[in-house]
Amino acid sequence: MTLTDSLIDFFLETRKHTENLCEPLEIEDYVVQPIVDVSPPKWHLGHTTWFFEEFILKPHLKDYKIFDEDFSFVFNSYYETVGKRVVRSDRGNLSRPSVESVYAYRSHVTKAVERLFVTTQSQELYDLLEIGIHHEKQHQELLLTDIKFILGNNPLLPSYSDTFKEHPLESTSKEWISMEEGIYEIGHNSEDFCYDNELGRHKVYLHPFKISNNLVTNQEYIEFIEAGGYKKFDLWHAEGWDWVNQNQISAPLYWHKIDGVWHNYTLKGLQTITPGAPVTHISYFEAFAFAQFKGCRLATEFEWEASQAFFTWGKRWEWTESAYLPYPNYTKAEGALGEYNGKFMVNQKVLRGGSVATPIKHTRFTYRNFFQTDLRWQYNGLRLVK
Repeated sequence: MTLTDSLIDFFLETRKHTENLCEPLEIEDYVVQPIVDVSPPKWHLGHTTWFFEEFILKPHLKDYKIFDEDFSFVFNSYYETVGKRVVRSDRGNLSRPSVESVYAYRSHVTKAVERLFVTTQSQELYDLLEIGIHHEKQHQELLLTDIKFILGNNPLLPSYSDTFKEHPLESTSKEWISMEEGIYEIGHNSEDFCYDNELGRHKVYLHPFKISNNLVTNQEYIEFIEAGGYKKFDLWHAEGWDWVNQNQISAPLYWHKIDGVWHNYTLKGLQTITPGAPVTHISYFEAFAFAQFKGCRLATEFEWEASQAFFTWGKRWEWTESAYLPYPNYTKAEGALGEYNGKFMVNQKVLRGGSVATPIKHTRFTYRNFFQTDLRWQYNGLRLVK
């Protein structure tokens, strides 16, 4: 199998998986947008397709026929270089184009990409296709968590899937891993794919620390709630305390106490809490407050990466204490793709690891996810350090 064949297979596998994620949906689910951070499934289907059309097909396939001239305006996300776009908060108003039309758009673009790579191969095209594939994989994770938010805010709390395994138990006893002080190398260091925000491999000095081999569990978090954790201002940052009070936060997202028993909404519907599963859908504010409650703290992203070989990760995106900033000698790509990561390096915290929603062949221990401190619709959890 040639490099072209394997990359096209990877592309087709990725395109199919996105559509598989949407199979359990009803047609009415495709256009719902409960909050600005959650995009409708139909928009994800169109945006991931637009990415290939805009950055690969338009500039590189000579006879390419644009599917619909309006779709760039509809499905551009944040690329100022490309032109005007629908305001993010208005994506849920797009009753048109129809779901059927968006799936036809996907088929049109997928076939065109296949046709391009039959006749044209270059390193530039390989690189563009690879980042397009991983861009779609990012949206597969967002798609699944957005679907959960859409259904989890439906008054009927309907099930998305009876087979999706959302709450993996911690399989080992809790231990503290001791890490020695010293100089550690951080950042991507192989020929495999990575995003530009993982580059600028560099050295950092770390003081000695201990890191838990396990994530914090639901049972541990219930103890925090029952001890009045959401009512003790001294556990919280001032901004976090304001967030708790202004939004009347008293538990993780999707948690409901029914007849004295904690339940949470899952992709299988409303379930009783699994005590030994990692807590999830918490903000950075909540992760910080819990760590304070336990007399511990969160890891920096450098401590997390230095110690990742000693614990199992990938069950939850793990909040870190690190601000999302560029590594030394970071450089943005030219043109629109330079907007992919760099312009978001402000007012956000880094998450490390991955989650049950992360698609295969996508995450790695140098992967840097990032969100604002109050967001919790992703599968966010925490690991303690002392």
